[in-house]
Amino acid sequence: MLADFHNHSCLSPCGSLDMSPRVIAEIAAERNVKVLALTDHNTSRNCPAFAFHCKRLNIIPLFGLEVTTQEEVHMLTLFTVLDAAMTFGDYIYSMITPFPNNPEIAGDQVYVDNDDNIIGELEFYLSGAAAIGVDELGTVASTYGALVIPAHVDRPAFSMSSQLGVVVKGAWAALECVQIPPYKVMGNITSELLETHSYPLIRSSDAHYTEHIGRRPFNLDISEEELLPNGPDGEADVNALVQALKMRPRDRW
Repeated sequence: MLADFHNHSCLSPCGSLDMSPRVIAEIAAERNVKVLALTDHNTSRNCPAFAFHCKRLNIIPLFGLEVTTQEEVHMLTLFTVLDAAMTFGDYIYSMITPFPNNPEIAGDQVYVDNDDNIIGELEFYLSGAAAIGVDELGTVASTYGALVIPAHVDRPAFSMSSQLGVVVKGAWAALECVQIPPYKVMGNITSELLETHSYPLIRSSDAHYTEHIGRRPFNLDISEEELLPNGPDGEADVNALVQALKMRPRDRW
């Protein structure tokens, strides 16, 4: 099945206002993406509407956040259970610097209902760092039931390689790359291959605009029957998801 673990809605200040949860799910469905995550910066507030539209379109949803750690490393935290994602999202939002967002400068931070009506706007700037480090995030997010995946590790900004110089070992379910195999990029110069410690490698769209949706999906080697929702609220089988990720390439295609 095609999967895409990294997408931003109209709630992320860097995301287009056209990127409602409904639009993201509908375009992903058109592009045959079967497992889809919503990962706004430091919040999960748009995940309820996302859950509604994924169910309507027979997409298996993952509810997540792209957390910015205190080292300014972007980390994907993904949940199969909506309530867990919402609770963790509130926890992370409480840890960001309470700096008021200026929509005219940084962009809007709106969350919506199932019909795309704006029902609220988050006050504090979401793209700043939360008061939690990479190591602590891995530990804490796991206690909430999250799969943790370092984002775009081969990007020259907000990645492990740009901020820390290396890929740090941790309880990561996979590493997200822009390219596989991933190279360390310094400015516009591509240098040596990144040491990925044999973690499973994935690609994702990191969509901020509608034209980005489904641009970099990856193949998840699992049948729909194995991963299909099996919980009381229709959540996916997290253990099956972990096992499927373990079958991804490790270092190369």
